[in-house]
Amino acid sequence: MEVKLLDLSPQYAPLRDQILKAITDLMDRQAFILGAAVETFEKHLAQYCHTRHALGVSSGTDALLCALMALDIGPGDEVIVPAFTFFASAGCIARTGAKVVFCDIDPATFNIDPADARRRITGRTKAIMPVHLFGLMADMSAINAIAREHNLYVIEDAAQAIGARQNDQPAGSVGTIGCLSFYPTKNLGAMGDAGGICTNDDALAEKVRLLRVHGSGHQYHHKYIGGMFRMAAIQAAVLDIKLPYLDTWHAGRRRNAALYDQLLAGSNVITPKIPPGNFSIYNQYVVRLTQRDEVQRKLAQAKIGSAIYYPIALHQQECFASLGYKAGDFPASEKACSQVLALPVYPELTDEQIHYVADTLRAITG
Repeated sequence: MEVKLLDLSPQYAPLRDQILKAITDLMDRQAFILGAAVETFEKHLAQYCHTRHALGVSSGTDALLCALMALDIGPGDEVIVPAFTFFASAGCIARTGAKVVFCDIDPATFNIDPADARRRITGRTKAIMPVHLFGLMADMSAINAIAREHNLYVIEDAAQAIGARQNDQPAGSVGTIGCLSFYPTKNLGAMGDAGGICTNDDALAEKVRLLRVHGSGHQYHHKYIGGMFRMAAIQAAVLDIKLPYLDTWHAGRRRNAALYDQLLAGSNVITPKIPPGNFSIYNQYVVRLTQRDEVQRKLAQAKIGSAIYYPIALHQQECFASLGYKAGDFPASEKACSQVLALPVYPELTDEQIHYVADTLRAITG
């Protein structure tokens, strides 16, 4: 039996005709950038995320960069971000000219450790960027409390977490501003790059609207120095077709995760921990393993797909060497890099496939 890490074809097949019709309509009208299709999706996205505003942008990375720019974060500022996350979280901070300040993670959830984040605050700190990793929200009550105490912005990196909830509050709606990714492998995936920005702040939303088109909003009067962060109409049309199915797809991932939890209970595999009050959407089902690389090699021999998110903590990346961090500075992040492995969890997996993955993993790990 072969089990791919991710197979997008079963999701696409039943929506194919609807998607092609929407794309053909845009082609016939020659309507490709922003416009009615994007506005319609933005309206529905704001409703889904429970925010006053949602704005479509060109990617999840550009969502983070545009959000930082909208908050006037730049040289002389510091932004705290976990050392264990996708590169864009820290890379976008650095691109603004602000200083990246890393903090460690909670080893149980892989998300930002609020206590360590608090220790990193200085007089130059302007924002905290919690990352809702693998579809599980960070401890936003603690993060928001710290932010209020120190008058900081909270930029939610919810790239992997659309639809996740904490105490019934959706990801992207709890901080100052929330950033989403619609990369094709996300639970809500476009047919290429796309992203979103959510906020309840009217003035901030208007600023993002201008920043995403070189600070002008297509008026040739440039109020800000922005970027070209526009969403393509085709991506918006595809996402708007998929959005009504998203909760069903979440349910499928949660069902598969629960089956893994059951089948791997009592084994040498450490399964994900979901704290009370959280609704994880399992963008990835990530386990911890000793001798992870050897286990992954044996899974591949059994034709089981897996992936390592992430093999190198950000403070150990060559491009951040000038920050002066060293091995051992963030032990929980570094340990995660050596132990994590993502297993197939997409909604269309069969019980037989999940049993095969779990049985094989148990046999490999003893």
